Amino acid sequence: MSVLNGWPKMGHELRRPEADYLRDGVYELRWRFQSVNYRILYFFHGRDVIVLSNGLTKEDRVSSQEIALAVRRKAVFENDPSGHTYTEE
Repeated sequence: MSVLNGWPKMGHELRRPEADYLRDGVYELRWRFQSVNYRILYFFHGRDVIVLSNGLTKEDRVSSQEIALAVRRKAVFENDPSGHTYTEE
């Protein structure tokens, strides 16, 4: 099973090695292809998944600065969810 195929279906239940809890409600979805580590930082808002950042790196882990940025973005979203949510008209 591809990590991306299992992600939306498993939600909170997805665990290592595909996903891991970082801190302050922020999780990391990860997979590796050849020498590149792909990462998506996200959190849950009710039953929705909110993506905070994404990227790729040759590092084995997400930097503390990137995690801190994701935590700040999460706080901004939580202060005004409707202002940061796309709604199709």
